[in-house]
Amino acid sequence: MIPSSAAQTSLSETQIGKGLKEALSVGIDKAVAAASQKDGYLKNDAIRIRFPENMTMMETALRKIGMGSRIDAFEVGVNRAAEQAAPEAKAILLEALFEMSIEDAQKLLKGGKTAATDYFKKKSWDNLYKAFLPYLGTAMNQSQATQTYNQMVETYQKIPFAKKPALVSADAYATGKALDGLFYLMAEQEKKIRTDPAARATELLQSVFG
Repeated sequence: MIPSSAAQTSLSETQIGKGLKEALSVGIDKAVAAASQKDGYLKNDAIRIRFPENMTMMETALRKIGMGSRIDAFEVGVNRAAEQAAPEAKAILLEALFEMSIEDAQKLLKGGKTAATDYFKKKSWDNLYKAFLPYLGTAMNQSQATQTYNQMVETYQKIPFAKKPALVSADAYATGKALDGLFYLMAEQEKKIRTDPAARATELLQSVFG
């Protein structure tokens, strides 16, 4: 639901901008809370992190030689790492949101159901990725996901005549997927705020999106 023209004219541009930023802040809070709980990534098919898509040939070959359990262990480890690191993303996301101008936020009011999240993701992705990578890397080591991944790559490289896909760093891959998951959850919250009055928990949100 897009705010009526009458409602919009009764609000200042600053209020409208603050309302969009508050909607994103709510999305961040709820996304991080959902992602950081046990099975927040692992049991959510929409954001579950799987073996790298560009390495399906490698996955198939490893499963054929009896390493399916190692691939499954990697997927559990990488999702547990994302769940463990997700709370660290909150401060990083909120800092990036703080830097978003009121003017930018104002322009997104009449956009699509996830316009604010999409814009925020585009503008802040690179900085968020660099800041979040160390946290996810630490969690990957603690869950043994990085070690498991490296062992599988080493084993695959020894298979005669196997085509060698472009390899990706386990930490880098997991970081990108973990952030994708958080932004997906944020977008779901934005849709709720735009379309469901019950999701507008503050007076400002009710005024801007009512």
